Amino acid sequence: MKLAAGTQGSVVVERCQVCDSENLKSVVFVGYLPPVNTMPTIGSRLKEEPSYPAELLACDQCGLFQLGLIVDPEILFPPTYPYTSGTTKILRENFAELSTEVATLYPLKKEDLVVDIGSNDGTLLSNFTNYRVFGVEPTNAGKLARERGIDTLTAFFSRDTAKQVVTKVGKAKIITATNVFAHIENIHEIVNGVLDLLTEDGLFISESHYLLSLIETMQYDTIYHEHLRYYSVSSLQFLLEQHGLELNHVKRIPTHGGSIRVYASRKGTHPVKESVGEALAQERAGLSPESLLKFREEVMLSKLSLYSLLSEIKSKRERVYGIGAPSRASTLINYVGLDETTIDAVLEISGSYKIGKYIPGTVIPVLDENLLFTEQPEYALLFSWHIADELIPKLKGRGFKGKFIVPLPEPRIVS
Repeated sequence: MKLAAGTQGSVVVERCQVCDSENLKSVVFVGYLPPVNTMPTIGSRLKEEPSYPAELLACDQCGLFQLGLIVDPEILFPPTYPYTSGTTKILRENFAELSTEVATLYPLKKEDLVVDIGSNDGTLLSNFTNYRVFGVEPTNAGKLARERGIDTLTAFFSRDTAKQVVTKVGKAKIITATNVFAHIENIHEIVNGVLDLLTEDGLFISESHYLLSLIETMQYDTIYHEHLRYYSVSSLQFLLEQHGLELNHVKRIPTHGGSIRVYASRKGTHPVKESVGEALAQERAGLSPESLLKFREEVMLSKLSLYSLLSEIKSKRERVYGIGAPSRASTLINYVGLDETTIDAVLEISGSYKIGKYIPGTVIPVLDENLLFTEQPEYALLFSWHIADELIPKLKGRGFKGKFIVPLPEPRIVS
């Protein structure tokens, strides 16, 4: 893939990141967005904060959906990166389920090695501690993993990193990349690094936010610069087959509002399950040109509807507290044009590293979730709206008496 130099360390995507085609078409543009995890401290003096265009492009040749600009990963994933996977219940449960599935479908031996790329605080690997485990993590979250006894290399993953891991602990029977395989630049080097690290009969397991889920439920809020690519099963298949890998099994999972877990191995080393063909057939129906045009129109209408709903609420001088500060909240807030006059505060669970910071691109403060129950605002806006059915009864059960705003797919109020 050839890239044209941009500004501030960014590169403009002029050719597809997977197949090098120049035939890229715009699907939707959600504005100029700040890095979603660059969060100034509350009370700090405001200073220049860069923003980057977030345009979703589709490749006509291989079907990959991708951002039109790649931002320097050192800007997006600084050492102070605040995200930790262990604080999210649905992720903890997902990783536990993944380990059980691996044990059932592809049993391991005690001496086998499991390596996690982008291992964060070691939550995934903590489910595999009956085997040898090793993490690769570029941020300070790796320190948390080491405190749990999980050997972790602080580095961005590359072919050189893979060689370091092989030298230190040998080759891996299982390599996982959950919610990171779409985040890393130079994807062909990454896949080559996986092959360098993988045993001949090993399995590469990736989890990525699923393009079909994004389109079906209008999750434009998952478009931000950490997500360079938005995979379908067919585009993943195209990528991996270029490197002699084939898909063995595909499973839709609930994380991040709808993701896919994909098992891949060197061609002929493991059987191909029916789930692969079934997923490809479903995609052909769900990713038609007509569905993409409809998606683009509905994104615009949803933005206007949410602004209208909040305008009516604020005209009555009623308070709106956001619930949760996931990365997707930053996209929604900045794309819709919300600020501290429309969202009084965003609340995070006690212990979150985001408390005491501002939402990127705004001066909306992130505060402790306990304020929801002590201050009882009239409305709670759910930024993790994809799990609204789980959150609403939980927050009611803890004593919140107000109403809920579910912003997507269609903004609505829930009593």
